[in-house]
Amino acid sequence: MPDLKMCDQRKALLAAGGHLLVLGGPGSGKTTIALVKGATEIANGALAPGQKILFLSFARATVARIAQEAKVWVPREARSRIEINTYHGFAWEFIRAHGYLLTGHRRMRLLPPPDAAGKLAGLAREDRPAELKRLLAEEGLLGFDLFASLAADLLECSPRLCGILSDCYPVIILDEFQDTNLDEWRMIAALSRQSRLIALADAEQRIYEFRGADPARIGQFIERVRPTVFDFGKENNRSDGTDIVTFGNDVLTGANLGKAYTHVGVSRYNYYGDEPLSPVKHAALAARQRLLRNGGDGWSLAILVTSRDMMLKVSGYLGSAGRLPEILHDVLIDPEGPALAAVLIGGLLEGAAHADDLGRTLLDDVINHIRGRKGGDISQADLTLAEALAAHRDGAPLRGSKRTSLMADIRTIAAGRMTLALTGDPEADWLEIRRLIDAANHDKLKLLAEDARFIRLLNRGTQLREDLITRWRAGRSYAGAREIVSGALLQEHFSASTRVWSGVNVMTIHRSKGKEFDEVIVFEGSRVGRLMRDNGTARDIEQARLALRVAVTRARMRTTLLTPGWVSSPLLC
Repeated sequence: MPDLKMCDQRKALLAAGGHLLVLGGPGSGKTTIALVKGATEIANGALAPGQKILFLSFARATVARIAQEAKVWVPREARSRIEINTYHGFAWEFIRAHGYLLTGHRRMRLLPPPDAAGKLAGLAREDRPAELKRLLAEEGLLGFDLFASLAADLLECSPRLCGILSDCYPVIILDEFQDTNLDEWRMIAALSRQSRLIALADAEQRIYEFRGADPARIGQFIERVRPTVFDFGKENNRSDGTDIVTFGNDVLTGANLGKAYTHVGVSRYNYYGDEPLSPVKHAALAARQRLLRNGGDGWSLAILVTSRDMMLKVSGYLGSAGRLPEILHDVLIDPEGPALAAVLIGGLLEGAAHADDLGRTLLDDVINHIRGRKGGDISQADLTLAEALAAHRDGAPLRGSKRTSLMADIRTIAAGRMTLALTGDPEADWLEIRRLIDAANHDKLKLLAEDARFIRLLNRGTQLREDLITRWRAGRSYAGAREIVSGALLQEHFSASTRVWSGVNVMTIHRSKGKEFDEVIVFEGSRVGRLMRDNGTARDIEQARLALRVAVTRARMRTTLLTPGWVSSPLLC
């Protein structure tokens, strides 16, 4: 194990018992000291045989990073006694074993997020929990957003079950605690009766209020469990020797305005009518050259934007060749659209006995894609279209040239699939199906084709590929391919990502949380993709400041902020 710089506060934390609250900003070492604390507890005999320390975080990518850090800071013989999981994954394992006590359904069926998005499309956010509960009660379909609620209900209603879990996990480490919603907090509070909790938190990285994160959460934790508090404040291990964290902290108060920083640059770009996104490509090329010059292999650059639409525009421009060269990059896209597109392609791989049967199945999948590709946030026009298509499926006439052209494209794809000679090579056959979709003219099928570009399920050696090959060898067809694809997507949701963030990566600011890169470019558009909407409320301004702080502090070496010179963000000028 490498040496850890040990101040008096760190030494006190390693020796402390009872509930603990560890505060600190980005890169202050909260995760590292928590892992060392876990290793110390194990070495000191705090666990009985069969017991483990539970380490919970939110994102699969973060869980994978923590697992990698554990290899550095936890001795090999102790690693098996630290279980690292997401809040969702932990709650699901508990519900899978005991959820029937609440629901009466001994065999609940999981409702994956893309499918749930389709079923919730058009409902106001406040109405969605009630619909999820109805789907569970009446159809036995369990949506992921109910995991924490059900787990909390079980723990609150059954002290015996709560005691069993606490006996398994006498120490629980809670990463990103400030982002817990009410149900996650209920689950944690119930476990606090017998398990010792170590909460890691930074109130100023709280950017998930839209999913229930509460500014009062840290205070609630203090009031509930009376922890010993350790505050690492502005310590900075991620970007040590830079003023990146200083800038991030200054953003929260506006102290950054008019102030110069060495490792954070604000660039006010001019208007380019023919290539309005050229400033971000110029900045990416310059950053790539710096990183290659400084270190060569393994460098990483993130381009962060505020919205999915802006992310796709930036990605499309980076991937084009014009006056500036194409830049190879990866895109971290929201999963619903690609997942629904993958299931649709699986259905086409599977095929049907007749083109009409395949057309009906394809129509259902197109409806699901329209309804769910944006996570249930659907425009009224798209909702009306989906309802009209569903009515047509049930026998109603279809009116309007655009709708009839969509149905014509669906029939063409189904007919094309019936004449397609598949080879048994999943990659090649998958691409052939995609070409059928790519040839469609309707804008909804073009969006579907766009989402299909971001599916990364068929890498050589993946279980999905092997399952499809096995199915083909059994009968020279992909019978059951839809179910195989759906299962692979579900498995991927629960598995920890082992992705290494190298090269150029494009993503939204919210998706960057918990990740680290050598350099970061934050790109703000002029009309869309603003860091803060015009005439925002005080809460909007606070959330924009918090989000910008998160974005800036993802960098280890340098952050570049691009803002239009004629309408610069008030957070930067």
